Amino acid sequence: MIRIISAFILAMVSTLCFAAGQPLQLAASAPNRYVVVPGDTLWGISGTFLKEPWRWPEIWRMNRQEIRNPHLIYPGDVILLDRDAQGNPRLRLQSARLSPQIHAEMNEQAIPAIPPNVIRPFLSDPLIVEANALDSAARIVATQVDRVYIGPRDVAYVVNADPAPRDWQIYRNGQPLRDPETDAILGYEAFYLGTARQLEAGNPATFEVLTVKQEVGLGDRLLPAVPPALIAYVPHKPDFAVDGRVISVYGGVDAAGRGSIISINRGAADGIEIGHVLALERNRVIHKRDELDAKSVVDIPPSRVGLLFVFRIFDRISYGIVVQSEGTVDINDFVRTP
Repeated sequence: MIRIISAFILAMVSTLCFAAGQPLQLAASAPNRYVVVPGDTLWGISGTFLKEPWRWPEIWRMNRQEIRNPHLIYPGDVILLDRDAQGNPRLRLQSARLSPQIHAEMNEQAIPAIPPNVIRPFLSDPLIVEANALDSAARIVATQVDRVYIGPRDVAYVVNADPAPRDWQIYRNGQPLRDPETDAILGYEAFYLGTARQLEAGNPATFEVLTVKQEVGLGDRLLPAVPPALIAYVPHKPDFAVDGRVISVYGGVDAAGRGSIISINRGAADGIEIGHVLALERNRVIHKRDELDAKSVVDIPPSRVGLLFVFRIFDRISYGIVVQSEGTVDINDFVRTP
């Protein structure tokens, strides 16, 4: 479920990048007036006004609380670009609604930050299973009439299931995600199989399989289904230095492009937030010989290969969508503060 940015944002001094003293750069064709239309995204509208879309909170003069608890923008709302007394650009909203409100539920008519159809499957399905959670996860030990694989409406018998939750998700152990810097296992990328409902508590407990993406069988694991939290997706850059690495491209491939989902070795424990925009960079070196014909390596500035929009975080891992790319994004590329 997605919460997004909204009506009547108060003009307040930004606590993010204004302190850095870097002036906002408007896009070459930034309009003075923009009417929000269905299909717009917050990222797209940001790019209409700014060369650096992740500086959206600055031009709105948002404070930290507004970033974490934004309101909503709807089709028909009018965004106006003007300047303050010091000549700095700012945006304000001329709402077409008489009484805008904050909605607790997702409203499909509100403008999302990034395309919801791309990230929706990643919001509720389990993606990362912490390494220390594998041993205690509920497990299928028997199936209906000793069948090897089961599907919808079939019965499974599960050990170590908490008797309280009724709705569960089924997964299979996936590949370990290792930190390229330390080689430590940060977690396991869960292979999502489907959903089940606990019919009768016990050890083993009786479960009914509800939906499957792939056949379910002995040894598969179950986790209680937890509705995704209401999250504010406001693009903003971290106000601290980030220096991490790309550890996987979702789908088991080695390279990503615009619209791909990737994971990085930085998470909530490192200060990463929903909505953080990170630069994807590739370190470069040149191998050459000096005047004595000895081999030498020259470090040159890293090249930016794209931008990452973080939409889901775990303790030590985060998932993001590549919103801009100037070529492929590879495993072991760097993620840094833009």
